[in-house]
Amino acid sequence: MRSPAVMSDREKSDRPPDPGRKPSEQATRVAVAVTLVAIGSAAFAVAFRASLSFIYRMLGGHDVLDAFMRLPPYMRVLVPAVGGLLAGIVSRVATKGGVGDVMEAVVLGKTQLSLGRTAWKALGSWVAIASGGSVGREGPLIQFGGALGSMVARFTSLSNRSTRAIIAAGTAAGFTAAYNTPLAAVLFVLEIVTGVVVLEALLPVMVATAIATALTRYFVGGGPIYGARAFTIASSPELLAHALLGVVAAFVGQGFMRLLSAGERLFARGYLQQPFRAALGGALVGLLAIKLPQVTGNGYEPLNELLDGRYSLGLVAVLLVAKAFATTASVSSGSPGGVFTPSLFLGGAVGLLFGHAVNAVGHVPGSPGSFALVGMAAAVAATTHAPMMAAVFVFEISADYAIVLPLVLATAIATMISRRLRPDSLYTAELRHKGVGWKITYEGRRFGE
Repeated sequence: MRSPAVMSDREKSDRPPDPGRKPSEQATRVAVAVTLVAIGSAAFAVAFRASLSFIYRMLGGHDVLDAFMRLPPYMRVLVPAVGGLLAGIVSRVATKGGVGDVMEAVVLGKTQLSLGRTAWKALGSWVAIASGGSVGREGPLIQFGGALGSMVARFTSLSNRSTRAIIAAGTAAGFTAAYNTPLAAVLFVLEIVTGVVVLEALLPVMVATAIATALTRYFVGGGPIYGARAFTIASSPELLAHALLGVVAAFVGQGFMRLLSAGERLFARGYLQQPFRAALGGALVGLLAIKLPQVTGNGYEPLNELLDGRYSLGLVAVLLVAKAFATTASVSSGSPGGVFTPSLFLGGAVGLLFGHAVNAVGHVPGSPGSFALVGMAAAVAATTHAPMMAAVFVFEISADYAIVLPLVLATAIATMISRRLRPDSLYTAELRHKGVGWKITYEGRRFGE
């Protein structure tokens, strides 16, 4: 029989609570930790957004797209290149992990999350985003929430099991602070991070999500981030068309993931080292931005324009390809940041084009805008393998109940096909690259191999 000193983290977490500590004391510590993590994650997200807005105003615009449209062509190349260089310098100090580290810390209890290194990585992401890099802000916010949870859990002397729950709560708080979607944040943790509904993790996650959402809405606003829109599903043929869109989105999502992997191999094969790789990636984004400034940033602004029908179909088709390559140039070259929002844009573009094609060829009634929303969810489901999270996410950002049925159908189909084409999602591929196998059993539990 092994001594307690060599027990694994999983065995330690499964031990009964310390009889010397009263259950009420432990519950109080957990409640305090959840509150601190939720407040800290929301405050960080608000400061992250506000500082980016300040930079864009300094450049003469109210957002990244408006700022870049005001820049002369040479500055559209220079600014992302210099930003990539600085982000590459900062990222060399930061941890090389991402959401995969959070998954490892919550499920396996093996990874120690450093708030200091995560803060450095968030700074690198901020620099890349501020300078027009095609990366999302959700990555640093999610990772900061998880790292903050780890630090607070250590400070409050929580058990290993409770620590993992607090890290999960911080992850959810970071997600909802980024997108103002509390239900999707809970599902993000349950479907992607843990892979199984654990009540001990679920309750802190829900409390932290509620607190972080309330604080974020107080400072940022409470409406759907992409604006309230009302689309209706008029007929059964239209529902079938949305199912076919799920198939198309699965292949688009897979193509995007494979493009990111190819970009990583290409940049790794070159002679440039960091931070010059990230500078080259930024310059490539800038070259695209000379004619297409819409490729800069995470894609939030052009996605709103797309949903409002302000872009021609030709421009949407060009942006679909250009945004995929811009995001690959930024992320694969080493600029820290997420790809969640860029995936939303790609899905929205595919959905809009598909909706117009269906209306033209099949004369199926319905708004192309509804296809754009469903495409957003289906593309995210294809890349994350989290269909419920993707469906609920788009429902929350659109506030349109009529679209729920096609959302559920399309995301389920996109996930099934995507998993058949490649078992790993964006996040589990990150873990497998680190040498940590990741699988889900038929009982729904997720384990490292």
